[in-house]
Amino acid sequence: MKKEISIIFLILKRIGEYDTLILYNSYLFTIFMMNYCIGGIWVDKLNQLRTLLKSYDGAVVAYSGGVDSTLLAVVAHEALGGKFLAVTAVSPTYPEEQLSEAKEIAAKYGFPLQVIYTQEFEEPDFVANPPNRCYYCKSALFQELRQVAAEKGLTEVLDGANVDDLGDHRPGHQAAKEFQVRSPLQEVGMTKADIRQASRQLSLPTWNKPAYACLASRIPYGVSITPEALQRIDLAEQYLFSLGFVEVRVRDHYPVARIEIGKGQLDSAWEQRESIAKKLHEIGFLFVTLDLDGFRSGSMNAAII
Repeated sequence: MKKEISIIFLILKRIGEYDTLILYNSYLFTIFMMNYCIGGIWVDKLNQLRTLLKSYDGAVVAYSGGVDSTLLAVVAHEALGGKFLAVTAVSPTYPEEQLSEAKEIAAKYGFPLQVIYTQEFEEPDFVANPPNRCYYCKSALFQELRQVAAEKGLTEVLDGANVDDLGDHRPGHQAAKEFQVRSPLQEVGMTKADIRQASRQLSLPTWNKPAYACLASRIPYGVSITPEALQRIDLAEQYLFSLGFVEVRVRDHYPVARIEIGKGQLDSAWEQRESIAKKLHEIGFLFVTLDLDGFRSGSMNAAII
């Protein structure tokens, strides 16, 4: 691809030496060609994904209804047909609204969905909320998925991890290895951007859905996780979503709420500060703050990395 782009630039440079207007038009053409060449990458990866999934003798997909797992579920269903099952795990860390959206997508695309209920609060290491909390949560999930796969006679358990996840603090990857969970999106080299482009091409409603993480990720490491805290966080975030904010995290430093909003909407949040503060006080926070750094996925990891 780099070779093709270099050739395009060389040609356009020579054209541009004779005419400024042509150079400008050439610039636009170059941008078009670069997007075309780069855009073709995700097409290849999507085809590789289909080929990889077809090689499986059946699979269970950990499906949350998010950007990654939705693409994986739709393509896996297409590739495997009756040898495929999507499984959504419900717990206090997974908002009810997310479950409703996941069910709607499964119904729309006609793939089988099984809902299971996990009991993270029975795991003391999860409740204690250490830096590797995600390991215990994922271990419980993958154990359940392995059991479902065995009952259904399906050989593989898949998750929606992508290449970008490799550069973040993800203790859940260790759990995936231990339970032999495969990550097809990662295996074919798909980034989050690839997944969004492929999802858009397939007209999936999740193509531009904001990244989401379990509610427990809003609580500082070392602070015990409680159902009350998760409910407080969920109510606060759902309220902010209802106001039209797209990227939202309510970090629970109880009694302080630290609100992260996408930088493009910080001004709007400030303009609505009085109504936001009032609502979050009603939910149970004594103090309400707006983080001037804006939304940052995984910002709690800054304390340990």
